[in-house]
Amino acid sequence: MKKIAIVLFDDVEVLDFAGPFEVFSITGRRKTGEPYEVFTVAEKETIAARNQLTITPTYTFAQCPTPHIFLVPGGGGYHADGRPFGSRKEMHNPVMLDWVKRMSGTSEKILSVCTGALILAKAGLLDNLEATTHFMAIDALREAAPRTKISPEKRYVDNGDIILSAGVSAGIDMAFYVVEKLQGKEVALESARYMQYDYWK
Repeated sequence: MKKIAIVLFDDVEVLDFAGPFEVFSITGRRKTGEPYEVFTVAEKETIAARNQLTITPTYTFAQCPTPHIFLVPGGGGYHADGRPFGSRKEMHNPVMLDWVKRMSGTSEKILSVCTGALILAKAGLLDNLEATTHFMAIDALREAAPRTKISPEKRYVDNGDIILSAGVSAGIDMAFYVVEKLQGKEVALESARYMQYDYWK
């Protein structure tokens, strides 16, 4: 059973992580496909997501088993005084970047949603690849990843081992795409039907 780690941090966008979490969690739980072991991981034991949703991650970085796949969501921006929060803060967090770099050496696939791409960029994982992110963060991604081809028009992009999606709900589509890539169209469609997610057909 493949392990999928969903990375969390303060001010993470809820649907960025909850959408893919749901897709991967329900896959293979009925008669079609193989299930995944999906869990959350963060630097600390309690996370305050956007709009003050409080989350207790399954593991801290120090406790986390090595995942086959990990996903970095987005969410965040800048306070009125210019201080960054969410992914804009985490892209400069050495603890976050160290974990991402270490896991990238052993993981089969690395995924990002929205401005999670900024964290992958700062970890040095996007050089000479193609990427996308939330439409409001395209310029920030160009600055963080000057050697990366930015495709703002794409809902998700596939570099083989690294797959990135645009903002918020696009992470759900990317997750179904990953399920299809790993287990085939039939499994992805069955999971989409279960979720009553009509976009994926």
